[in-house]
This record gives sequence, C-alpha cells and structure tokens, in this order.
Amino acid sequence: MPFIEPVTLKGKHATLEPLAREHEAGLSRAAADGELWRLWYTSVPAPDKTAAYIDTALKMREDSGAMAFVVRDSTSEIVGCTRYFNVDAANRRLEIGHTWYAKRAQRSAINTECKILLLTHAFEKLGCIAVEFRTHWFNQASREAILRLGAKQDGVLRNHQIHPDGGYRDTVVFSIIESEWPTVKRHLHFLLERPR
Repeated sequence: MPFIEPVTLKGKHATLEPLAREHEAGLSRAAADGELWRLWYTSVPAPDKTAAYIDTALKMREDSGAMAFVVRDSTSEIVGCTRYFNVDAANRRLEIGHTWYAKRAQRSAINTECKILLLTHAFEKLGCIAVEFRTHWFNQASREAILRLGAKQDGVLRNHQIHPDGGYRDTVVFSIIESEWPTVKRHLHFLLERPR
C-alpha cells in the first residue's frame, strides 16, 4: 500500500485535489497569469508544455510515491499546483514543493491554507517526523514564504543540480519537524485568520 493515497484536502480559501490530465487547461490559464514560466529559477510549465508537466508529475506518483495536487480557489478555479515528493516512507519524511500560484493568488490566504492542509495531513494523518521544503538560492520570494510558514533553514546544497542550460543550482533546504508542528500550526492559523 502506498504511503500517500490520493486525497482531496478542503479548506475555506483553497481545495487541493489530486492532479489529473483533465486539469491541463486550468493549469495553463493559471501559469499564464503572470507568465510564471519566464522565471528562470522555477519549473512552472509554459502553456504549450503543460501536458508534459502533468505527465511528469503522474510518472513521479507511479514511480516514487509522489502526489501532485491542483490548487483551486474558493470559486473552484485552478490557481496553481503543489505536491508531496521525495517521499521516504521508511523514515516518515517527505518534501512539499513544485509549488506555484497564478499571480492573482500569490501572497493571499491560499498559500497559507494550502500549507496548513498539506502539513496537517503529513504530520497528523501520515505520521511524518519531518517535512522539507527546498527552493533555488535566487528564488527570494519562495525563501521568504517558507520562512514565514515557520520552517527553519537547514542549509544550502551547493551545485546541487545542473540546469538544462548547463548552469548550476544551489538549493536552500528548510524543514519543519514533528515536535515543532503544534507551534507552527498555531502560527499558520494565526496568519490565516488575521485581518488582511
């Protein structure tokens, strides 16, 4: 039995549902809002590459137990994507990443609620002892967002990956561990409920 089963996670501002091929048009529209694929340090698909992006995510589910989700806002419109991956069931660890949102959904309650949903499921249903987040050294917005969650920076993996153009990626690694989860959860609910 897989460590992570397909599940839909629902909140007030966002719903996460397992990624499927029928989400292609919605994901293309979301990525077009802000032309997110033009950010060289991200892996957001260009509209003509969304099908391949979905195929890769579904292959990760099949081959390594990852679980990709589309993110829907309160109107049920697809506004982004995220996933569990780098799943280590024996050690009850996973990573949350490949996260991106349409420009209109960035810095909104959506990301905070998605992280509450994903982290609650990881720690309270799957019994994880640690959840990691990783991002490109140059993705300052992502680094700041991860820190705002309450994750702690573990370190930097220098020359961690090679980009398709031959350049190197330094990866910043963050995590939340099981003993920190109650305080992080309280903090995230505070962020979600405070007036904007």
